Amino acid sequence: MRASAYALAAALCAVPALATAQGMGNMPSDPTSPVSNALRASTMRYARTITEALDSFPADKYDYKPTAPQMTVRAVAVHLVEEGNYMLCSRVSGVPEPQRTHVDSTSSKETLMRELRASFEFCRTSLANLKDAQLADSVPGFGPRKIVRANMVLITVGDWADHYSQLANYLRLNNMVPPTARRGM
Repeated sequence: MRASAYALAAALCAVPALATAQGMGNMPSDPTSPVSNALRASTMRYARTITEALDSFPADKYDYKPTAPQMTVRAVAVHLVEEGNYMLCSRVSGVPEPQRTHVDSTSSKETLMRELRASFEFCRTSLANLKDAQLADSVPGFGPRKIVRANMVLITVGDWADHYSQLANYLRLNNMVPPTARRGM
């Protein structure tokens, strides 16, 4: 157990350098906040890969879903904008959600893509000042309960990973190559 904790600590210390090497660009990097730096790097990575995945689908494939119980491509996009990015990044950062255009199951691909990009931009800017010292703070959870900000960070990155994986599978089922596979990652 102790060795695992040391390994985790060593890995987290490498995150700022790794994030810079992976092209965080103008994202803030704070050597005292490796977990927050990792979240910011994840924001940039998932903003790119999820946006590329959704953009890869032709507009006439936005109602595609492999089986009846699964979400359509359009529903994934709507979820990320309406129930995902704005809410999760707001709760992690403490920055209120902005006034914005809402999307729904009738929104066009063009509108969904514009609003998805805007939602990831909100995440990028709202998370810019997050510090690891804030990760133990309580933030609004789901419903009336509060949860620890670190848990909300994990939920946010987990949501992005889940939906990117979902979209990557949908792309493959439609004989298209997911963005991360195109880059050879």
